[in-house]
Amino acid sequence: MVAEQPTPRRSATTPSPADRRRWARAQSDLPITVTLAGDKSPARVRDVSRAGVCFFLDRPIPMMTVLEVALEMRTKSGPKTIRGHGAVVRCEKIAKAVDHYEIAVFLHEMADSDRRTIEEYVGTRPPMP
Repeated sequence: MVAEQPTPRRSATTPSPADRRRWARAQSDLPITVTLAGDKSPARVRDVSRAGVCFFLDRPIPMMTVLEVALEMRTKSGPKTIRGHGAVVRCEKIAKAVDHYEIAVFLHEMADSDRRTIEEYVGTRPPMP
């Protein structure tokens, strides 16, 4: 007989997923280009942090798919293209009637200067609810 493992419960002291985030994020409405197997697709950013980006796209992308992103950010010195590579960690259909998806990507490869630019951008935006 195999003993059942207890199911973890959330307690009043267990932080919510948002509270466990290591890096601040900001809501955004920036253009982003997603490159997958050489195919470029325009999309719109939902939110961004130094560690990842969430965007809307007209088709799903399988979990753990590695892709390239490029987004234009406004900085103090003018527009800057931020580039990175990451893996899809979430892909959810927005609604039954809408054929668009919300896709979250963990950015595992990005220049430190681009990460700093994102942090500066996030610092100028209102905090996420």
